Amino acid sequence: MPNSIHIFGFHSLEAILNSSPELILNVFVQNGRRDRRMQDLLTKLENQKIKYSSTDKNILDRLAKGELHHGVLAEIAQPTLPGQDKLIEHIKHYSINPLILILDSIQDPRNLGACLRSANAAGVDCVVVNKDRSAPINALVHKTSAGAIDQTKIFQVTNLARTIKELQKNGIWVLGLDGLSNNSLYKANLCEPIALVMGSEGKGLRKLIKTSCDELVNIPMLGNVESLNVSVATGIALFESRRQRQTN
Repeated sequence: MPNSIHIFGFHSLEAILNSSPELILNVFVQNGRRDRRMQDLLTKLENQKIKYSSTDKNILDRLAKGELHHGVLAEIAQPTLPGQDKLIEHIKHYSINPLILILDSIQDPRNLGACLRSANAAGVDCVVVNKDRSAPINALVHKTSAGAIDQTKIFQVTNLARTIKELQKNGIWVLGLDGLSNNSLYKANLCEPIALVMGSEGKGLRKLIKTSCDELVNIPMLGNVESLNVSVATGIALFESRRQRQTN
């Protein structure tokens, strides 16, 4: 039986309704709120025969752990994410010139959600996260991703270095983003089947992951800041790949 989590806010719930309504276990709406946006949501729930109940705002506040919920909260089933074998199967049989995003130990759920949002916007083939060192897929990830998490293939692996080797065996060129590299992202060939690897907040890529990559590149910066937020760097790297692919 899959675990369940609470998600909150209109965007998160509407994204689940549009992609995977079967995952919705319970929906709670705030007592007395019947504005147009709420009425539209309730109509969608009724059309899909999903039951909901009204509850006090204090209860919603507690369930949302103080986060802004806009009077809407749902309990959803959290299926187990597929692992390395399914990832390789997906690459072999369903991908054409794949663009893969690998996230090495992203620990802030908001950063993870923002990376997933950028991945979806850039049209990545799939996202790979490591199981033990990454932020869990929780309500904040759902909210920050703005629905992208429900439209993006995500694989969760136990050994990221081993997964990188398997991807390389299947023709994927693996590029790691590293601020200490002398190679510019903009001079790298991002048109071929590639996986872009982004490191954790503060520490960047782990040493073993760096040595596993085929190439390390950096994002040239002109200011005096030492690094970019990982979600910002992810967006830049993914859309540079998308730009090169569209140009060529």
